[in-house]
Amino acid sequence: MKKSWPYLLFVVSMLILDQLTKIIIARNIPLYSHIRIIPGFFDLTHIRNRGAIFGFFSQSGSRAIHLFLLAASLVALVLIIYYFLKISPDKKLIKISLSLILAGALGNLFDRCIQGYVVDFLDFYVRNWHWPTFNVADSCISIGAFLLVIIFFFKRG
Repeated sequence: MKKSWPYLLFVVSMLILDQLTKIIIARNIPLYSHIRIIPGFFDLTHIRNRGAIFGFFSQSGSRAIHLFLLAASLVALVLIIYYFLKISPDKKLIKISLSLILAGALGNLFDRCIQGYVVDFLDFYVRNWHWPTFNVADSCISIGAFLLVIIFFFKRG
């Protein structure tokens, strides 16, 4: 457990970055408005996502979906923490991957519990094609999951 404090510090740092960016966006960009950063490619767009990562289920408005997402997030957190504690200390990249996923899951879960929605604001697009708007927590989850897939894909033995 002693060797876990750097990962805990990393999780807390990513969580703070996620929450600060959401606060800055919510205070400075009106809901459904945007600031063009790179014309034709990237905007900061303030939206409220009541669904899952990348806006899945966001249009349902169902209380059952909201409760399901909360429950799924809690189960995922428990599994991530359990796996993190079971993995040997020499598996640093796996621990970093799990730390990223944990930070992202905590960031979005915190928002869902406190506000009932998640602030998304990173909006990438080309012409009329838009990638679903996302946030730092979503990025942490995606990067962490991608790293895990790469690690397990190239795992030897």
